[in-house]
Order: sequence, then C-alpha cells, then structure tokens
Amino acid sequence: MSPTRSTTRPPRVPARVAFVGGGPGDPDLLTLRASRLLAAADAVVVDQVARDDLALRHAPAAVDIVDAGHGDQGERLTQASRAKLVVRTAKAHPGGLVVRLMDGDPAVFNGFAEEAQALVKAGVAFEVVPGVSSVTAVPSYAGVPLTAKTSSSVHVVVAGGASPDVAGGLDPATTVVVLGAPDKAADTLRALAAAGRDAATPVAVTERGTTTSQRTVVTTLAEAPEAMAAGQHPVLAVVGDTVVMRDALSWFETKPLFGWSVLVPRTKEQSGTMTTRLEHHGARAEIVPTISVEPPRTPQQLERAVKGMVTGRYEWIGFTSVNAVRAIREKFDEFGLDARSFAGLKVAAVGGVTAEALREWGINPDLVPTDEQSAKGLLEAWPPYDADLDPIDRVFLPRADIATDTLVAGLQDTGWEVDDVTAYRTVRAAPPPAPVRDAIKAGAFDAVVFTSSSTVRNLVGIAGKPNPSTVIACIGPATAKTAEEHGLRVDVLAPEPRAEALVDALADHGRSLALAASEAGEEVLRPSQRRPSGRKRAT
Repeated sequence: MSPTRSTTRPPRVPARVAFVGGGPGDPDLLTLRASRLLAAADAVVVDQVARDDLALRHAPAAVDIVDAGHGDQGERLTQASRAKLVVRTAKAHPGGLVVRLMDGDPAVFNGFAEEAQALVKAGVAFEVVPGVSSVTAVPSYAGVPLTAKTSSSVHVVVAGGASPDVAGGLDPATTVVVLGAPDKAADTLRALAAAGRDAATPVAVTERGTTTSQRTVVTTLAEAPEAMAAGQHPVLAVVGDTVVMRDALSWFETKPLFGWSVLVPRTKEQSGTMTTRLEHHGARAEIVPTISVEPPRTPQQLERAVKGMVTGRYEWIGFTSVNAVRAIREKFDEFGLDARSFAGLKVAAVGGVTAEALREWGINPDLVPTDEQSAKGLLEAWPPYDADLDPIDRVFLPRADIATDTLVAGLQDTGWEVDDVTAYRTVRAAPPPAPVRDAIKAGAFDAVVFTSSSTVRNLVGIAGKPNPSTVIACIGPATAKTAEEHGLRVDVLAPEPRAEALVDALADHGRSLALAASEAGEEVLRPSQRRPSGRKRAT
C-alpha cells in the first residue's frame, strides 16, 4: 500500500522584524549589528525622518524600501497606520527579514512600543537593535558634556506636549535636554524659565546634529526662544552650566573643512576613498561624474588577451587604473573564471587605489611603485626583461582607449613585448542638472578637487568654469597645468598623487584660511560665504 501524500501546504511564516536604530544623523554611528541586519534585509521600512540613503548604503541592491512616513496619496501616516504597515510588510515577505529603520534609538521617542505591540498581536517575531540616541550624541558632537562636577543629573524633555514637564529641571545642578521642533522647543524653554530656572543659565541650541550641516548657537535661557525663531529643522537644546565647556571641547565643528561643500568630479564608484576622507575632515562631498566608462567597441582583442592569461601567454599583467581591474573582472565573470586564473602571472598596479581594488578581488600585486604613482613611476619600478629569469617575454596591459604610450614604449625599450589592449572607453559624461551647473558657476561650492587633467577638461566642458571664489585643488603638476590653461587659479597641490593626500592638503589649506582669519580678528568664513562679485580669477 503506497503512503498517502499530504496536500497541506506549510504555513506562511511572516518575516522576522528587526527594529534598528539608525543613529542621530552621522551614518558612521550605525552599529555593527545594524549594518549586518541591513545587509541581509529583504525589506527596509523607513519613517518620515530616517534617511533612505542609509538603508541603501548597507542593504542589498534588490531590497524593498517601504515608506512608513507617507501613504499612497502623500498623506502623513499616523502612528497606528505606521504600525499596520510594518505588519503588512512582514507578511508580504514570508520567511524573510524586515528591518524597521528608526532614527536614533528605537526605544526613545519613535513609537516603537505601539509598532512592537502590533507585531505581537499579529504573531510576528521581532528583535530590537539599540542605536545611538540623539540625546547623548548631539551634545557630544556640539562639545557639550551632559554631566560634570557642577551638573550631576540630566532631565530630558520632548517638546510638543500641552504641558511640558519641566519640574525635574529646576535644580541648577541638573542639565536639561530639550528635543523637538524649534517653536515647540522654544515653548518648553519659556516654561522652564517661568517655573524658576535662572534666565541667565547658558543654553546650546543645535540643529542637524552630528551631520556636516550641524549648527550650534550658544545663548541664555532668556534669549534662546528668540534664537530658535528662524529655525526650520528639529533642534536639541542643552540647558546648564556644562554649556560653557563648549569653547574648549568643540571638536566637530572645528574640523578644518567643517561645513565645506566640495565638488568631486569623478564617478561614484571611483570617489569612495575621497568622499570618506572629506567627511573625516568635516566636509560634504558632491559627486559630479565627468566621464562615462563604456566597453570597447570591438571586444574580440580583449577577449583573446583574457584567454591568453589562462593559457600562459603572458609573464606580466599591468593595471593602470581601477577601471582596468573592473573591466578584466567583468570579463572573468563572463567566462566563468576567478582569481585563480592569475596563478603564474606577475601582477603590477600603478598605485595604492588600484592595488586595493586587486586585493578586494583576492589578488595581491607583485609590483606597486613606492614613489611616483603614475605610468612613469610604474615604468621606473618595472624590471627589464631577462631571458635567463623570465620564461615569457610578453606583457598584457588592459587600458583605456585614450591612454598615453609612455608605459608601452618604455617597456618595449627594456626588452618586453607588449599587448596594449583597449579594455574600456572613456567618454565625456552628460552635463549635470542645471541647479548643479548654476551652483558651480555661482560659487556655491567651497572647493573642487581635480584628480586628472581629463577631469578638468570635462568638468569645464559639461558644466563651465568654477567661480573665482572656489578653491581649486589638484592631485599633481600635470593636472594643475591643465587647470591653469583653462583659466583657473590652483590653490592646493597634493604633495603626492593620492586621493587621501589631495584631501589632506585641502584640509591644511582650510586650516590656514581659518587661522589667518582668526589672527586678523575676522569671522571664519567658508570660501562660498566670502565669494566676490564681479571679480575674475587671476591665472
């Protein structure tokens, strides 16, 4: 007798929901656990404050981003509607993972309790990943401790209620933290003064805390409400004697490029290192691609060369850019090959960034120039062909269609046969949107960082010349010469041709400008704040 086969389908188990704290604004304050959950998420639910870009930075490309801040018609969702949406999202991804991304810490002022209760009622499992709360993070970034010898307790008030609870903040030894919209926070501070807190108590009001747009104003309890009147962003106000420590402890807003808007004319894929370094110095990067990388028009030569790598045609392969690494890697993927096919090949990289791209692929280059990181530097470090030591005399150079002949000619002069193959084409990118072009010409950017002569030519070609007030920073003498030929005054030259060195040199320049202004008794202004009108840049 044959067994009876069950036709009952297994129950569809809703996705597990992880309430994840996204932190107060600085994306680097995301916890390790939070980033791992985002990387494994099937869907990410963001509210009206949380940033989509934080989710996209860590989540898979195919992740489903769900807006819990607004409904289908653009209306703002109530907390009850938001809770129902989280439940529906979990049921729509059975067996998966839904990350409910909240600003700050989920347990603090984010409606976490109501959403979690809705999940319990629906039988959906969840976990909580605490995040860095703005209550402590924003004062820290403003250089204002919450406790000290003179302040032994902290009272937190969320502005917005009809009768703000200020009774716990009347003791001079208590630091009061007020969060909310500017008008509501102002009402809370008025109530605190009316209840008896000394009107002369120092207050630090911070908006857009922990971001490069952070702005802090120090005033008194009596004057703080008026100082908030023009605010458009949620604020955090610290009331107490610890505010006077800000002059000595302000570390974030005193970074050399704090608040600078820096134009980076590179593709997003190429600008990661530079963007990170700019953020380290307090700047905000605006990426404007000036070139577009495309496959060669006829791929047959590249395909033959890649197959030659596997069959032992070459002794060396030389990479002169990250784009070349990417082009070969794509061909390897297309042919079903991996890094093991480099066995027996010697690998050269033009510089540290290209070498790092190879290491990410699992390939440790044999040759990276230690001095000048350019085709010339690579050629100087490359050993000449030796018939006794080198069983094969051929080198494979996958390069751009516009690459110069310096490296090829030099290798041939030292005895090598070279297959110089077009691995990718570089074409001028489309012009950026009109607001970006206008900002470049009007001087809204504080600086532009040029990493090659082509970025100079292409940016001027697609967007026009930067305003005379904009600081021009170049990665090397050749790039600087091209900038000057286009009528730009070069203010910063990197001591060595690396993205990090270029940004560090720009930071040194920013530090010098601030020091000069301070010594002259002038207000420290960013270049975009002191742009002239009607003056042409000297060449």
